[in-house]
Amino acid sequence: MTPGHWAAWHAAYDDPDSSISRRLAHVQLRIRQALDGADAGPIRVISMCAGEGRDLLEVLPEHERRDDVSARLVELDPGLAGRASAKATDAGLSGVEVVVGDASSTSAYEGAVPADLVLACGIFGNVSVADVRRTVGELAHLCARGATVIWTRHRLPPDLTDSIRSWFGTGGFEELGFDTESGYSFAVGTHRLVAEPGRFRPGQTMFRFAGDGADSRF
Repeated sequence: MTPGHWAAWHAAYDDPDSSISRRLAHVQLRIRQALDGADAGPIRVISMCAGEGRDLLEVLPEHERRDDVSARLVELDPGLAGRASAKATDAGLSGVEVVVGDASSTSAYEGAVPADLVLACGIFGNVSVADVRRTVGELAHLCARGATVIWTRHRLPPDLTDSIRSWFGTGGFEELGFDTESGYSFAVGTHRLVAEPGRFRPGQTMFRFAGDGADSRF
């Protein structure tokens, strides 16, 4: 993986009309809804391949449940993780932990799960079909009862989103939303775990990124 490619990919957030910026708006809306609907008490959040943490860290500062949230953001690139950590510190989000680590390993979330909200954004467009399915199958082992999972994937050919939605269904989740936008290729899926949560399984590898990020597709 070449860190520079992923940093350049994040630069597209600066264009409010870019596909990644429009996708972010939908993800943030779904995060707000998940926090709004969360039961009273602590809310655990994990974010895989968190990047700069814009999805969660641009929602939490103004949300009334901010002090109930404990979150672990896992990002392999130290520069992106540093930016996320700075955002959390500047916003006074003492419950947010940013970890430089391998988000593909379930061990990265030990001590932070079972989670009430799982963010798997920017992953499914950059890994193999088998790894997407493997990751979906592992998510119930990271979730608390009734947890929400938010995921993203492009709809470019071959469009895998219908299969992903089906895999969530067979994995014990119900769909809360599937967001797209005319003129853009992204999709944002939101699912709630309705089956019993699985037992946490450390040491499981969920996915491997294909390439070095130069041709990243979200």
